[in-house]
Amino acid sequence: MLETKYQNFYDQIVKKISPKQIFTDKLHTLAYGTDASFYRLIPKIVIKTDNAQEVQDIIELSNEMNLSITFRAAGTSLSGQAISDSILIVTSRNFSNFKIADDISYISLQPALTGAQVNGLLARYSKKIGPDPASINAAMIGGIAANNASGMCCGISQNSYKTLKSMKLIFGDGSRLDTGCEESKKEFRKTHGDFLKELKSFSNDTKNNEELRAKIERKFKIKNTCGYSLNALIDFEDEFEILEHLIIGSEGTLAFIEEITYYTVEDLKDKASTLIYFKDIKEACSAVTKLKLAKEAKTINVEAVELMDRAGLASIENDPAMPSYIKDFDENVTALLIETRAINDEQLDIQITQIEELLKEFSVVREIYFTKDVAEYTLYWKIRKGLFPAVGAVRVTGTTVIIEDVAYPIECLADATLELQDLFKKHGYSEALIFGHALEGNFHFVFTQDFSDAKEVKRYDDFMNDVVHSVAVKYQGSLKAEHGTGRNMAAFIEVEWGYDAYIMMKKIKSLFDPKGLLNPGVIINDDAQAHLKNLKTLPATNEIVDKCIECGFCEPTCPSNDLTLSPRQRIVINREISRLESIGEHKEAKEYKDLYQYDGIETCATCSLCSSACPVKIDTGSLTKHLRAEQVTNTGKSIANFVANNFASTLKGVRFGLHSANFVHKVLGTASMETVTQTFRNLSKNSLPKWSITMPKATSINIHFEQKVSDKKVVYFPSCITRSMGLNDASKEEKQLFDVTVELLQKAGYQIIFPQDLPNLCCGMPFSSKGFNEAANTKSSQLEDALLHASEFGEYPILCDTSPCTKKMMESFSHKLEIFEPIEFALEVLSKDLEFTAIDEPITIHTTCSSRKMGLEDKFKSLAQLCSTNVIIPSDVKCCGFAGDRGFNFPELNKSALKHLKAQTSGAKMAFSTSKTCEIGLSDESGLDYNSIFYLVNKVTKSKNL
Repeated sequence: MLETKYQNFYDQIVKKISPKQIFTDKLHTLAYGTDASFYRLIPKIVIKTDNAQEVQDIIELSNEMNLSITFRAAGTSLSGQAISDSILIVTSRNFSNFKIADDISYISLQPALTGAQVNGLLARYSKKIGPDPASINAAMIGGIAANNASGMCCGISQNSYKTLKSMKLIFGDGSRLDTGCEESKKEFRKTHGDFLKELKSFSNDTKNNEELRAKIERKFKIKNTCGYSLNALIDFEDEFEILEHLIIGSEGTLAFIEEITYYTVEDLKDKASTLIYFKDIKEACSAVTKLKLAKEAKTINVEAVELMDRAGLASIENDPAMPSYIKDFDENVTALLIETRAINDEQLDIQITQIEELLKEFSVVREIYFTKDVAEYTLYWKIRKGLFPAVGAVRVTGTTVIIEDVAYPIECLADATLELQDLFKKHGYSEALIFGHALEGNFHFVFTQDFSDAKEVKRYDDFMNDVVHSVAVKYQGSLKAEHGTGRNMAAFIEVEWGYDAYIMMKKIKSLFDPKGLLNPGVIINDDAQAHLKNLKTLPATNEIVDKCIECGFCEPTCPSNDLTLSPRQRIVINREISRLESIGEHKEAKEYKDLYQYDGIETCATCSLCSSACPVKIDTGSLTKHLRAEQVTNTGKSIANFVANNFASTLKGVRFGLHSANFVHKVLGTASMETVTQTFRNLSKNSLPKWSITMPKATSINIHFEQKVSDKKVVYFPSCITRSMGLNDASKEEKQLFDVTVELLQKAGYQIIFPQDLPNLCCGMPFSSKGFNEAANTKSSQLEDALLHASEFGEYPILCDTSPCTKKMMESFSHKLEIFEPIEFALEVLSKDLEFTAIDEPITIHTTCSSRKMGLEDKFKSLAQLCSTNVIIPSDVKCCGFAGDRGFNFPELNKSALKHLKAQTSGAKMAFSTSKTCEIGLSDESGLDYNSIFYLVNKVTKSKNL
């Protein structure tokens, strides 16, 4: 039950915003109340907003009712600035319009676009936005700007503050301002004249205070996000420029950013990177200082320098991409990851030589080696970006991982870093490590903490007080360089900035938010113990996901992220269920389980793409499969085993059902069929599958046909889907996939071998995805045995025409067999015998989740480009959400996952993928006829031997 004041708010806001976007239940308030920080507050109400009008409605009502609100984008922030115990406003992924200037000099962005999406939009123009946080693939623009998040390359010259052109804002009273529009500014002067006058007086007072002005100038020569952007008061004369630059880094405490326009920056394509290993951290820091000074003197060109101490290297040394010799380094070795970029390859070589010459005086444990190989240096930077989650994964289960974010003046970097290491020893944080943006004097240090023990909390407090004194007082550095103040450093702002600056910050807060309703407790907080309150624990739940630190990197890849829950949120709920069960609160745990069934289990596609985005490969899809298996009853197991043991009869039943549906469709027509089937689906409470025009017709295959004897042999395993589901009524294709595949193989000169007892064979995926592991193992073992014999124990390659089945076979088989799915087989095998002639018709392709996890995304693009001169790849489509047969019963998952598909495949004439069930959903949501890529390969090739 909501408190009366929140119930009144709900009753009013539901008149303007759909109740489907408003959550008050315990499951969703906990799920959305969790961000990447080590703090937790549970909101009373969560509202997902699709546009600025909805945000304005919420702000106006909350202001009228004196209820505090907090804005949240992706929730990847680390200092506790995106959580609330009142009303949490979440920017949904629909809040993502953009506009690129004709000359590409700037781009206007709504808050829910991720940084990676924006850079994807600009990539074709060799442009990007300046801010480049490590979380850029998940972090949204609203949060990037509100935190002044930077990263590895942008430093202080290309962050949000420096590349801001204009903003659209909504203030705490509901008023709106577009700083890029003269009419809007003129109107704002009329309605907020006193506000602007006072803001101007703050600027004048600061400029006239020589000591404060000098401090601001000095402190913003390095990264600083501790407190408000006071540099705005001395950098600008115009009130609107002061205002909009104060919003940068204000963490939602001054206004809501409904749109931001960034100046774009050049994205040079000629790059080289090197991992240099120094004898110790002092030597590495000394090298950084020399690099920084040389860069400022413009004698070298270096884009980024990232430091990783020995403990940091240890956390990633087992990654297959890292050199094996790292394991042999002594305890003092420290690495610098350096990148340089140039306008062309010749200039790049010059810059590499200059850097190598500069670093000759330093003691390194291995020879300096720069790589220009895109795949190699991309992997290095990906590993570096994932270092924080990777470190968190090696913590003791149940403890929390803490990341702090400081910056030092470059001239004292070495001494300050050594002192920081001494503080680790003093307070017993032996596992602590240091990494970060060394070129900017910006280091992150990471350690693990048990917040369930009062003594441990005291140890943390003592440590942090020593850190504050060392960083802010002794070395005059920044307590927060790029992660934002949040709750974490709010109590220490005055220590770093002094009385005059802190009073000015409080005046700014009071001017913008006189009622104190915008994200209270963040940045301005009079509680000296704020950093020790509302601490989040990470209780154990299942070893599959226990390494998760709730960073949120996984969320953009998840097909259900805008429908129900994301992988991070599923883990959060499972942790809470386990915590409740561990303390005997079984009734409440059961309440969570009941709420979780649809959101957490039924609408999880188990695509496991979350593991590809997670730096430590946490697979929430596997957790869901585990939970489904736990729910399997003995009756369910018996039915599954019966189906598995009578599989040929089961496929006959599938064909009969499809035949029947097709017959009724012919009698009723499409419109009536859709109406009737939807009516029955509604009456069955969605237990009956959805019918659509893209539903396949039944098919069967004939493996007894004339073949030529050939030395080239291939074992062809047509999946059970290929053997039962054919083309749909709307398809213009004439041949079934089986026949196309046979024709293609024979064109390439292959003799085809089919495994024995084919009608009964299945890879086991239909069973394993539902938790029927025993039946799945039975079918997998049968298939492996059949393929072993058919391939003469691996002498011949094996082709499966469906990617998910292929991946399942590769994961389950104990024998090493050469197994191919369509993409790799066409590109690496068939291309030897077939001549490709690309067509000019525009095509689009969809890389299935299985293909992505097998590393075939780029290969599919290459294959498509062999076949067509015009290949369209939708940028915002990952998993299709059909999830095997789940799309029949939960079509809303497919629809949500593919909401951008139709717009982003506009212009395509043909569409291709490598999985029949995915193709059903893709066709349904795009209006295109998706088929196997083999159809296109067959169309554009001829035998080289003709």
